Amino acid sequence: MGKRAGALAGMSKPSRLLRLSKASLGPAEHKAVQRPLERAFLGMGSEVRAFEEELATYLGRPVVCVVNGTAALQLALQACGIGRGDEVLVPSLTYVASFQAIAATGATPVACDIREDSCTLDSADAGRRLTARARAVMPVHYAGGVGTLDEVCTFAAEHGLRVVEDAAHAFGSTHRGVPVGGSGDIACFSFDGIKNITSGEGGCVVSDDATVLARVRDARLLGVENDTAARFSSQRSWDFDVTAQGWRYHMSDIMAAIGRVQLGRRAELAARRQALAQQYVEALRGHAEIRPVLQSFDTVVPHIFPVRIIGLRDRDGLRRVLRERGIETGVHYRPNHTLSYFTRPGQAPLPVTERVYAELLTLPLHPDLTATDIGFICDALNAALV
Repeated sequence: MGKRAGALAGMSKPSRLLRLSKASLGPAEHKAVQRPLERAFLGMGSEVRAFEEELATYLGRPVVCVVNGTAALQLALQACGIGRGDEVLVPSLTYVASFQAIAATGATPVACDIREDSCTLDSADAGRRLTARARAVMPVHYAGGVGTLDEVCTFAAEHGLRVVEDAAHAFGSTHRGVPVGGSGDIACFSFDGIKNITSGEGGCVVSDDATVLARVRDARLLGVENDTAARFSSQRSWDFDVTAQGWRYHMSDIMAAIGRVQLGRRAELAARRQALAQQYVEALRGHAEIRPVLQSFDTVVPHIFPVRIIGLRDRDGLRRVLRERGIETGVHYRPNHTLSYFTRPGQAPLPVTERVYAELLTLPLHPDLTATDIGFICDALNAALV
């Protein structure tokens, strides 16, 4: 600790806390919110319809917007007929939202190991955990990268599984020349306050499966059949039927108004994230112990910037030291199989997940950071590891 303290002593603090994540908002977002306020229509209406249409234009296929990314995952699974008694294969290294969305349908999340090179689902390990009850696989695009998505899709096709991509981190990333979400079975995005684009809260389901999307449309509005058309015309359905479980999971026009501006800024925000992440990679290249999870950003728009610190023993202590220098850090994520609610007796070990998790640290990444900020963060991290 003496060397570390000495190395850090000469470094001045930044003038502000370098936050781990934050929304990047400007006058256009503030102005957009006024539209639904002036119309005094704050529920799901014309702004949501327009946001869905604009997202569909970008992604190249139909979109249904919902209240958040967790709801998107839950409704996508429910729309596939997945429920009690079924299993969904999912990497343990993900935010608990993925597991809670599966559990909310009545199905069981089956925690799988990850690939050490990308922190994404290891389909070979998923195969070892496959049972006759498995109905779907949920690859999680960790930090914005898709890992071996083609391999996962091949595995799913061989075993008759639906693929529901948790693409919460990956809006703007591409795969095989098209935006993530623009191909495959089903993809779900999050637009919460710190994602690659935000609507304050919000999410969406993307698919070419018309039956799935029709079920999601009704389920987001408490199961009221065909209520979407009425809401988009600023009306309500009064004489209706309900034939399936529904939820109050619709997006509001206030959220969609923000999201539409952010979607229009997509290229600008993506380029900023990519440039900052590339600067991190270059600045950390000389430190053998620090290994960024993502190394290339030609096809990846990074949501977070996690690094592995090989041999890390005192992550909490390191985080405290960096916080004292005005740098906020995070840990993405505690593996779900270690959480009390999702621990399964007799579960086979997940050695890669547990080894990688112990060495993970997430550094600040959002479009409002500067090149100077990134340089300061890297210098402070290097000094703290002396």
